[in-house]
Amino acid sequence: MLKIEHLNKSFGSTQVLFDVSFNVSDRRILGLVGKNGSGKSTIFHSILKFVDYDGQISIDGHSFNAKDYDNIGYLPEERSLMPKLTIEDQVVFLASLKGMPAKKVKEELPDWLSRLAVKGIPMDKIKSLSKGNQQKVQFITAIINNPKLLILDEPFSGLDPFNVELFKKQIVEMSEKGSMIIFSSHRMEHVE
Repeated sequence: MLKIEHLNKSFGSTQVLFDVSFNVSDRRILGLVGKNGSGKSTIFHSILKFVDYDGQISIDGHSFNAKDYDNIGYLPEERSLMPKLTIEDQVVFLASLKGMPAKKVKEELPDWLSRLAVKGIPMDKIKSLSKGNQQKVQFITAIINNPKLLILDEPFSGLDPFNVELFKKQIVEMSEKGSMIIFSSHRMEHVE
């Protein structure tokens, strides 16, 4: 279980998070809805220790450790792929940071490209893909290691309705396999 207790965060004199507390259990999906600047990304950045914060964040009853971070998938709001790499090189590189062997990534990647209807092959350069297909590749990098905790910051942003449904299907499947999932959105219908 992911447990957030009394989370507070300020940037200078501006307080962004005010005593936020919630839990996310295994096999559960939690959607955060809010306008820009409401603190959704700051909650994610606190969980990932990108920023300092006041409060307590734990997983399965303990503070996060290095092994826990290997079991987190993260899709940032700002896409951060390396355009000169191939799809395969990009996914292998990011999966290797989580301890996933390159051989296993290369075996699974074609299936993921098919499931998410990516218009491209593993040896295509990232820069040759449309923005939507780049977003799908970034999503694959977040989920290919079957993370225990999946954090998705505005995962549906810029996607057409067909691709939103593809993402939703994969998110639900990950939840059914046991992952805890937390995501942000501007749109209530995505959370529903």
